[in-house]
Amino acid sequence: MERILAEELNPKLHGKKVLVKGWIAEARDFGALKFLILRDSSGFLQVTANKKQVEKELLEKIESLTKESVVEVIGKVQKAEKAMNKAEIIPEKLEILALSEAPVPLDISGKIQSDQSSRLDYRCIDLRAPKNQAIFRIQSKLIEGAVEWLNRNKYQQVFTPCLMGTASESGAEVFEVNYYGKKAFLRQDPQLHRQLTIAGGIEKLYDIGPSWRAEKSHTTRHICEHRTIAVEKAFLEDELETERIQENIIVSALKRVKEDCKKELELLGVKVEVPKTPFPELRFPEIYSILEKKGKKVGKGEALDTEAEDILWKYIQEKYKAEFYFINRFPFAEKPFYVMRVDEEPEYARSIDLYYRGVELSSGGQREHRHEKIIEQVKEKGLSLEGVEWFTKFFRYGVPPHGGFAIGIERLTKQLLNLENIRDTALFPRDPERLNP
Repeated sequence: MERILAEELNPKLHGKKVLVKGWIAEARDFGALKFLILRDSSGFLQVTANKKQVEKELLEKIESLTKESVVEVIGKVQKAEKAMNKAEIIPEKLEILALSEAPVPLDISGKIQSDQSSRLDYRCIDLRAPKNQAIFRIQSKLIEGAVEWLNRNKYQQVFTPCLMGTASESGAEVFEVNYYGKKAFLRQDPQLHRQLTIAGGIEKLYDIGPSWRAEKSHTTRHICEHRTIAVEKAFLEDELETERIQENIIVSALKRVKEDCKKELELLGVKVEVPKTPFPELRFPEIYSILEKKGKKVGKGEALDTEAEDILWKYIQEKYKAEFYFINRFPFAEKPFYVMRVDEEPEYARSIDLYYRGVELSSGGQREHRHEKIIEQVKEKGLSLEGVEWFTKFFRYGVPPHGGFAIGIERLTKQLLNLENIRDTALFPRDPERLNP
């Protein structure tokens, strides 16, 4: 007999025998009547056992059940106006697949709140909560929508290495690992190998996978292991082309969520608005003037702090009423050696961050493809030429203008769903204190 899901149970199945499987969310005993609320990945359904209709052995099994036990039930569907789905199942057979210990460490119903640390200690149980299930179904659809646009526009999926022989950006923020007795590092970003893939002749590509940052950050927007949708394109006109690509990906992702996740969005109390394009763009050095007028002094060449980002977010809301926006032409002094400078304004880089409601969502822009310029910038940044030769040497053999970006999947999910903490958007988050489960 083929299993049906909770969301498929309806009054039209009245009189039909069905098979359902799931977890016991609730068990109610009213003497002559026993109700089981069964939960599966699609929702809830009701199993009703009447002493007059059900054999004694089956009733005893039902009485032995604990919350979160896993069962399968075979029974007939019966119309029931007061039941969820307006239908219930009258059981004929019940098999206990796994009996749960009692009590369960967390209350999945949400009636009793647990702090986040406790929830993450028992993450597998925490994930069973319908709101958490909704978060990850929406996250899955965000990726699906993004990939739809990329595939439709002939971007090729690739898989770049997670282990690197040298730190890709700053040696202070990498995780060192033992690689057959040699020193290796978990990648901070797949970008350098994306560039080398462009140099290898694959002109349009995307890479979905993890990256690691060894920062001891304890904020609500940082985790040590995160995932990105990373994109790179050859024969780029300029960095503005990467803005158009990101806009299309975001629009496609949000459309997919809006179309396919109505139930989940309603459960989380979120309304998704597909943004209008093009997204607004702010640029340096004009940003210094905007901040100064708002009472925030930032020295030329300095990075934006959280206060500055908040001011710019409010400015965008006031002027453009937009949620997504770009910041372009960052000072070259705060950027890595591989970014392309603006030739006529060399103190600034063709470097772009995408922001969503005041939080940085992606970083990217146009890369430097001219070998002599890369070498100049390596020296200017005080890096060892030998240390980056594994990367720079290929630019001696003809690499086209190119650029790209990496959109943070967890951050996009957090901002879209108005979640307080990014840890709720990772199945098993990693932060400076947490490596288990």
